[in-house]
Amino acid sequence: MKVGFIGLGNMGSGMAANLLKAGHTLTVYNRTPARAEALVAQGATLAKTASVAARSEVVITMLADDAAVESVVFGVEGVRAGLKTGSIHISMSTISVALAEQLASAHQAAGQRFVAAPVFGRPEAASAGKLFIVAGGEPKTVPFCQPLFEVLGQRTFIIADEPPKANLVKLSGNFLIAAVIETLGEAFALVGKAGIDRARYLDILTNTLFGAPVYKTYGGIIAEERYAPPGFRARLWPVLAILQQCRQ
Repeated sequence: MKVGFIGLGNMGSGMAANLLKAGHTLTVYNRTPARAEALVAQGATLAKTASVAARSEVVITMLADDAAVESVVFGVEGVRAGLKTGSIHISMSTISVALAEQLASAHQAAGQRFVAAPVFGRPEAASAGKLFIVAGGEPKTVPFCQPLFEVLGQRTFIIADEPPKANLVKLSGNFLIAAVIETLGEAFALVGKAGIDRARYLDILTNTLFGAPVYKTYGGIIAEERYAPPGFRARLWPVLAILQQCRQ
């Protein structure tokens, strides 16, 4: 498939590499072109603008936040300007429901198709093709994207025909992850002060009460105090978007 990929940060670089390895024809764009060098060396084409990268059957955006997505999609040389009628924009970024609604409306007005497919997983999962994908979009559009999702993730959950609902699920999940990290931190601080072995404590937790990946992953990080490099920057955590959505 001819794919455009925009956003080569901690998550996007590994995702784009997996698409290239799977045999897809890849055109990449990043606001810092140097981030694309490794992919170009492997056979990707570097686009000078987002609109050029969007001249594909499918264009994927994996960007930091609402502001970055808005700039790349709605700019003069943005995705919406370059995407052909009937082609698909897959937004895999963690963005607000309000922006997802705006994107869905704008693409529909332009005769383009839109799928929201935010992901759960850290950068190492993105590089390994082990993300969990939550997809929302028209029934005929999402299956067309499934071959790409199968490369990028270990499972895809199709949540609704309306793309913004996928973003709502993602934001609610992030809220729960934040709560898990907070409670784990408090629990490890408590047992640590009592002199209890942190690794042993983690083994008990994840083999009795809390066997889910989020407890194993973040519990291991906290137990071993592996806090650098950060997998996600605090300023990008969409807490305000979550709280605003809960109030509506």
